[in-house]
Amino acid sequence: MARNKEALLLLLDVGPSMHPVLPEVEKVCSMLVQKKLIYNKYDEVGIVLFGTEDTDNELTTEVGGYQHVVVSKNSKVVDGDIVEALQQLPRGTTDGDFLDAVIVAMDMLIKKFGDTNKGKKRLCLITNAQCPIKDPYEGSKEEQVTTIAKQMTAHGMKMESIIVRGKLSQDANKEIMDENDRLLNIFSKETQTRLLYVEDPISLFGALKTRNITPVTVFRGDLELSPKLRIKVMVYKKTQEEKFPTLKKFSDKAPQTDKFATHEVKVDYEYKSSADPDKVVPPDQRIKGYRYGPQIIPISSAEWDAVKFKPEKGVKLLGFTDSSNILRHQYMKDVYVFIAEPGNTKAVLAVSALSRAMKEMNKVAILRCVWRQGQANVVIGVLTPNVSDRENLPDSFYFNILPFAEDVREFQFPSFSSFPASCQPNEQQLESAANFIKMLDLAPDGKQEVLLPDFTPNPVLARFYHYLDLKSKHPDASVPPLDYTLRKITEPETDLVLQNQSVIDSYRRSFEMQGNPLKKPRRFLRGKTSDEEGKENITAPPANLIEYTSIKVEKIGDLTPVQDFEAMISRRDSPDWVVKAIKDMKDKIFDMVEDSHEGDNYPKALDCLVALRKGCILEQEPKQFNDFLKHLCNFCQEKNLQSFCEHLAAKGLTLIPKTEAIDSDVSDEEARSFLVKSESKCD
Repeated sequence: MARNKEALLLLLDVGPSMHPVLPEVEKVCSMLVQKKLIYNKYDEVGIVLFGTEDTDNELTTEVGGYQHVVVSKNSKVVDGDIVEALQQLPRGTTDGDFLDAVIVAMDMLIKKFGDTNKGKKRLCLITNAQCPIKDPYEGSKEEQVTTIAKQMTAHGMKMESIIVRGKLSQDANKEIMDENDRLLNIFSKETQTRLLYVEDPISLFGALKTRNITPVTVFRGDLELSPKLRIKVMVYKKTQEEKFPTLKKFSDKAPQTDKFATHEVKVDYEYKSSADPDKVVPPDQRIKGYRYGPQIIPISSAEWDAVKFKPEKGVKLLGFTDSSNILRHQYMKDVYVFIAEPGNTKAVLAVSALSRAMKEMNKVAILRCVWRQGQANVVIGVLTPNVSDRENLPDSFYFNILPFAEDVREFQFPSFSSFPASCQPNEQQLESAANFIKMLDLAPDGKQEVLLPDFTPNPVLARFYHYLDLKSKHPDASVPPLDYTLRKITEPETDLVLQNQSVIDSYRRSFEMQGNPLKKPRRFLRGKTSDEEGKENITAPPANLIEYTSIKVEKIGDLTPVQDFEAMISRRDSPDWVVKAIKDMKDKIFDMVEDSHEGDNYPKALDCLVALRKGCILEQEPKQFNDFLKHLCNFCQEKNLQSFCEHLAAKGLTLIPKTEAIDSDVSDEEARSFLVKSESKCD
């Protein structure tokens, strides 16, 4: 076996009690091998089945016993045959003894590898552990398991035990299950065994680690708490996004008989002068440039190296703060884990003492980190204590990078608390929302939480691996639909939705759906007649002359001022557009009123005033409108434009009261009396 490559034996329970979940077992094990064909094509995989009707293993021939255990595939380099074997697992007819399967698998690895490849030999047991284990010839079952565990450790073997429980049948014997759980726990304590219990197919997909990535340290060195106090630590990545495999260029020009052809395509670039297209510009005559206004500033690589910030490698403590001061949305990029240097007792004790003290005081640490020498940037991050609840697992820290000021994006929205009472949810709406949330609770009482990150696979990647395997066998195959189990990750549970349809209907009925007051229906070139306009209420949308489009408007024009205002005030690429829209609309209304001849501009000015009023309510700017309306009425009085005041009074347009906008300082009585006062002034 190649260096640093893994030998994996899958121990699969195919007994009658496992039949309901075997389709999911086939899928997840197939995906494991499919990923190995992409990322670890030199790994070896074997298949051992137990609970089968037949018996086929070397130990039965050599020493007897170990019935109903079949070595379906001996350990070999991964290939398509193993995938096909896993996609068509036989259905057994008898109860399976997982301990027999473990012993058979250990015997296979010992015979093939001996004492070599320690740490690279792994067993993966998938069973429901509902069937009894045979009594040993000597001693107790616990003693037998302890002996097996010691042999497993001596030969450098690891084991994963995935126990599929879910909904138990009436035939399940709880005493047998409890006994098997105790035996499996011995493996977990005595060896490097990962013991997991899953209750649904989705968790099964995530429980089996289909790709083992060897951890690589990001940093090894001192955690400097002060110039005279340092702790030896090692830093690893805890999470990192797994992406699609990199596509490579492939050439079919090599002879088919050439077994050593790599089929790689090498790409070379040539830079040519624009003045002389036939002349190639050598590297020493090329230089990078950076735009600075209208100029392009050339900077050589030597100059760029001199400009670069070159901090010293190290991790230094800057201080402590309350954990409540670090908000979740400030976490950036991947998560790192800080552990004490293995074998360094003082470092382990120091890390444990520090993490437990921080946990007790509800504090986090702020660090300055430069992971390696020559790194061009410095990161500032938060160190969170991770106190272990297991005896054989030491305390550690989690580290998240925090943003600098340049990394933060500000989004300004009006506060919901400033909305009027009519826009706040009432008790009935809050209750229906609470029932809706409770209905879709992923961790209901007495049940295991679903969609846990550690057990939820990426459905997009899983579908890709399946399609790649299908494409290798059938080049013309079309893309299959998303698997039913994986689709549950992206969609709510259908049965749950149907069972709680009344809750959904109640939630829907609790909220009256209203159209966006700033979004007008489609208009046509035909305008409204004067009769239609006279019948229209002041709150109705004004007539548009042309159809509104989603073009970004930067100023209010003369043809469609209302639509231009609505488009400008709705823009969210900068908060300045709201200010500009309100100011420009005020100016436009003044111009219309002042330039009006015998009131010909009054209807259009009134439409603009209505739009301005709505916009100021939505943007929580009632004072802007109220001050403007008062100023406009005074302006009409000074310019002898009393007819416009009469037009306003006839349409019932008034100030924005506190009931419509919480920020308004105008009462309902003041708003109602404003028109009367204004009209009397004009008279």
